[in-house]
Amino acid sequence: MQKVSQLKSITFALFSTLLLFWSVGVNAHENEQSNAKQQAATLLDNLNTFSANADWDNYFSLYADNGIFIGTDVNEHWDKAQFEQYARPTKGWRYDLTSRKMTQHGDVIWFDEILHSDAYGVSRGTGTLINTAQGWKIAQYHLSFPIPNQIAKEITKQITAAQPK
Repeated sequence: MQKVSQLKSITFALFSTLLLFWSVGVNAHENEQSNAKQQAATLLDNLNTFSANADWDNYFSLYADNGIFIGTDVNEHWDKAQFEQYARPTKGWRYDLTSRKMTQHGDVIWFDEILHSDAYGVSRGTGTLINTAQGWKIAQYHLSFPIPNQIAKEITKQITAAQPK
């Protein structure tokens, strides 16, 4: 009877220890993801600050070497060098963050942010960040204008009419 009691105690101790190690591992993973998302949020905040100040060296340092930018016009699908040619002569642009959602899967974070600008009102930025040897970098950024469903057909007719034939 005493051996059964000792065996139960040992089993309980082992189970408790395993549960403790599992919970520590889960917490470490959650902390790692939280830290990565904080770094990603800072990168995206800096992106908006640098563009508002036309600080192009710092702005483009946030992009991966093979990063792309997809703009609001159907013809704006630029690699980093093409986007730099477009941006550097300008005085910048300002978009203020309204809200942001991020999802991480390993060394990739995808995001969706709602922005506001004086020039265009509400816009949406979506994209993908990758973790590189130099830290988080933008692999793709896509700026778009969210169109409310009740006016979508009217707007898309205007877009179609504006396209070259």
